[in-house]
Amino acid sequence: MKKSHIVLLLIITMATLYSCSSESNSEPMLIIKFQFDPNQVRLNNLGQPSTVAADNAAQSPVFNLISSHYVEMAPNANTQLGNGTILYHAPETTLGGSNAIDFSKSKIVSQGETFLKIPLSQVAAGSYEWMRVSLSYQNYQINVHAANGNDYEGTLASFVGFNTYITSFDVDNTIFPVNGNRAQGYWAFALNDYPYSTSGQASANATTVPNPIAATSPIPAGSCVVTGKFASNLVIDGAETSDVIITLSLSINKSFEWHEVNADGKYEPTAGENVVDMGLRGLIPTYVK
Repeated sequence: MKKSHIVLLLIITMATLYSCSSESNSEPMLIIKFQFDPNQVRLNNLGQPSTVAADNAAQSPVFNLISSHYVEMAPNANTQLGNGTILYHAPETTLGGSNAIDFSKSKIVSQGETFLKIPLSQVAAGSYEWMRVSLSYQNYQINVHAANGNDYEGTLASFVGFNTYITSFDVDNTIFPVNGNRAQGYWAFALNDYPYSTSGQASANATTVPNPIAATSPIPAGSCVVTGKFASNLVIDGAETSDVIITLSLSINKSFEWHEVNADGKYEPTAGENVVDMGLRGLIPTYVK
C-alpha cells in the first residue's frame, strides 16, 4: 500500500473515532415539544371540565404553529409563579410603550418540532409536579360560513400573550402592519386563496387560561400561563446520561369560540359573529427519560 493511502486511512479512522467519541460524550439535554389534541378534555380557567357557553358556538381548529413566552417547572401546587425552575423567558420590549413580548424575536414552532433545548446541567435538580407554559401566539385553520351560503377555510393568527409588540406579520400571504402593542386577544384572519382579510380584538380577560391550582398558586389577570400536572413527578437528579423529552399536549377541543348571531353552529363573520375566546383548553405534560 502506498504511503499516501496509509496516511489517508489513518485520517479517516481518527475522524471516525473522534466523531463516535463526541457523540458518546455529548451532554444530555432537556427538550420540549408541543402537541395539539382536539379530543383532550376541555377545561375552564379553574381546570374543570367546561362546555361551550350558551348563545356561543365553537370549533376545534387545525393548528399550524404556536409560540410560548415563558416556561417553568414547579415542585408543587404551593409554588408561586416565578418561584419554580424557569426554563425559558422570551425577549420583551418597550418600543410600543408598555412592556410587551417582542413578536419579531419569538420562536414559533409546529407540532413535534423542538421548541426548547437546553443542557440538563442548567436545570435545577428536584422533583417537579407541574408545568407552566405562557402561550403567546397561535396560527391555525378554521372554517367560516359566508353570506353567499358557501363554506370556506381560512387561517387565523391569535395573540394570547399578556401584551405583544408587533411590527407586521403575515397570514396566508396577507400582510398585517401594526407597529405597536396589542393586548391579549388580538387576532387577524385571511381566507385561504381568496382576497379577504380582517382583524379584531377579543374582550379583555375573555381568553381562557386553565390553571387547576389557582387557589394556591394564582396567575396574573391577562396572562396566558396554562398549568398542567405530570402523571408522576419529573425528577431531575443531575446524574442524567440521556436526554429528557417533555411533550406539552394542549387541548384544542373547541378552543375557537364565537358569539352566534345565526344559531347554526357555523362561524359567520359577515353576519357580525364576533370571536369571544381563543384560549387553549388545558395542558397535559408528559416526559420520556
